[in-house]
Amino acid sequence: MSSAEQRRAPWADAVAAAESRERTLAIAVLTACAGFVALWPYTSVIAAGTWSIVSVVIIIVVAATGAATRYLCARRRGKEAWTLLAQVIVAIFALTLLLLPQGAVLGVIPTGSTLRALPPLAAQAFEQVQFGTAPLDDTPAIRTMIATGFAVIMILLDHLIAQRIALLATILVTAVGALPMIISFGDANIPWFVMLAILTLFLLRHSTRHDRRGPRRASVGVALGVGSAAIVTALVITPTLPVSASWVGSGTAVELNPSLRLGDDLRRPVPTDAITLATTAATAPYLRIATLSGFDGRVWHADEGETQSLSDGFGEGEWSGDVATAEQRTSIRVVGVSSSWLPVPYPATKVAGVSSGWEIMPTNRTVVSESRDAAGEDYTVTAATVQPTLEQIRASAASLDPDDASGQEDLPEVIAETAREVTAGAENDYDRMIALQAWFRSEFSYSLDAPVDGGFDGTGADAIADFLEVRSGYCIHFAGAFALMAQSLDLPVRIVVGYLPGRLADEKRGDEFVYVVSSDQLHAWPEVRFEGIGWVPFEPTASLGVPTGFEPAADEGGSTSGPATPAPSAAPSTASSSGPELDDELDDSSASGGGSLQRLNPVPVMLGTAGVLLVLALPALIRMIVRGWRRSRARAGDAVTVWRELRATLIDLRLPVSDADSPRARGTGLIERGADPEAVRSLVDAVERASYAAGTDDAVDLTPALARVSVDLRRHVDARSRAAALLLPLSLLTVDTSRVAVHS
Repeated sequence: MSSAEQRRAPWADAVAAAESRERTLAIAVLTACAGFVALWPYTSVIAAGTWSIVSVVIIIVVAATGAATRYLCARRRGKEAWTLLAQVIVAIFALTLLLLPQGAVLGVIPTGSTLRALPPLAAQAFEQVQFGTAPLDDTPAIRTMIATGFAVIMILLDHLIAQRIALLATILVTAVGALPMIISFGDANIPWFVMLAILTLFLLRHSTRHDRRGPRRASVGVALGVGSAAIVTALVITPTLPVSASWVGSGTAVELNPSLRLGDDLRRPVPTDAITLATTAATAPYLRIATLSGFDGRVWHADEGETQSLSDGFGEGEWSGDVATAEQRTSIRVVGVSSSWLPVPYPATKVAGVSSGWEIMPTNRTVVSESRDAAGEDYTVTAATVQPTLEQIRASAASLDPDDASGQEDLPEVIAETAREVTAGAENDYDRMIALQAWFRSEFSYSLDAPVDGGFDGTGADAIADFLEVRSGYCIHFAGAFALMAQSLDLPVRIVVGYLPGRLADEKRGDEFVYVVSSDQLHAWPEVRFEGIGWVPFEPTASLGVPTGFEPAADEGGSTSGPATPAPSAAPSTASSSGPELDDELDDSSASGGGSLQRLNPVPVMLGTAGVLLVLALPALIRMIVRGWRRSRARAGDAVTVWRELRATLIDLRLPVSDADSPRARGTGLIERGADPEAVRSLVDAVERASYAAGTDDAVDLTPALARVSVDLRRHVDARSRAAALLLPLSLLTVDTSRVAVHS
């Protein structure tokens, strides 16, 4: 070592140590920021709760562990391997402490009991993701799944950033963060895209930053390993992160919440198959999930009564022996409804083939379970359709239990006043309900948008009062208004949540017609209880189904002109879905229960196409940003950055390049490939001065020479190579190991 080098060594070591600390801190900060950017979109699909705190802690812990390990192992060989080991160990300890401390040694070291708790949690999380709708509840299973997934993602991001592989780091963050928006076809989160763009710029700045110590040596094996793991994570692990699977198309389950919050379900952009059923009857039955009798002034609540085993049966019917009934058997398969209620026709008398764990609620003839899910069930239900004559139901009184009338005085007066006005000419309870039904169907309009635009979505008393004024809404508004008006007339009423029969399928099963019910065919309708007959449904929703009406006894026993159960639908319809009538109309509006053809919503297609194009164009965009930054450095006379840009251009054009070449040797090769000799010589002279002429401060604009050489290189390759260089720039995936050094 020369005397000059000996005098410069202590100063150079101090500078190198300072730069090493700066780089270590930059890696940690960029890793944490990348984790936060990737995590942000999940706040829109998971309800607020502990999961976000745990995930943030994991992000910070992994980034801090990486920084601390790199600092402590700065002079140790295999620094990145030690960092990876430390991050894995600390992440496991942190996950155990935050999520599964029970049974762990000191609450942080996992034991056999900790590991045995993971499979049930994974199964629960998978079930919640598969059958849930956004926002998912913050459960221990979801919490564990999210935190574990982000622990893996953070470790990968940390090492990608440490190896300065900006492209794969950006792709990983984009794949993880954009997943909720892509799957849900939701509105684009513009602030998130802005933050992603800013993060990408900082990642590129870090990956291309000039290291004054000279060559940056990185293990190609480590880079390839981390890059491969990142790609596997983006393509395999991220699709399992918790986003609602009900957004993903047919075959997935829709979680049904029978609290009359059906607006979002009815407005789903992509309907999915929910139920298939087969019956020999001319008309398929309407399926109910739950009944709601309690009203607290804001929302109707699902009934909670005593339950009994399926083997004990449904008990005696509420109808008297002189009322005619018709037995109907229906085979039902639940393919896309997640619910603790089992879809059944009314009034069900027997259920066969269902798995154990289901029980009967005799008070409303529904089937419920505390441990089972309706998704995947395949069973047969026998139901007795009650068919009173017009004379029988007019003679039957509908009286309300005084205990059920509590709270009516708190309702807006317009509800009771309107009910009295509409039913003023009726002489019996049945005719009063028919008058209400006819008034709603003739004076109101069906709309999914009016309640949202008008700010009265829901079934609260104030929302119903607004609905009576606006006179436009969807099924829950009609059912809620009808029910409150019937209560104001002292009639026993409840609301039912369920599905209409659906569309007739092309296939038949023996003599049975097969129907397919889609997820957007949810509906709500009111029922009123008549003595000796039971609960009778009504259809007040304008333009939907067939209104309830009974025939006189002279008409062959009093069949109904509409179904004895209602004709509910989630989309406008004027006819019920009967098998014989629909055999020749499989492709018209009956396919969705609607009166008009449904048109393809172009927004999801456009967003999906834009997402694909963005992913395909991402390498070219990143390369363009890097090239622009390097050219800005070329204007400032940064010869080393210019030399790196020339190397990247050669790699992109698939031209041979060796990092062992000296500047003069590479310059000779450039001239042989058709580059302008004068431009090449000016670049070679500049990089040699920067590398070996200490203290030279004269900066020369190198942009013209760089542009001249780049154009010449592209001109001397074929069009295929130029296209490949544009769309798939390989230079983003390589590590610069050239021996160009800058001496101070």
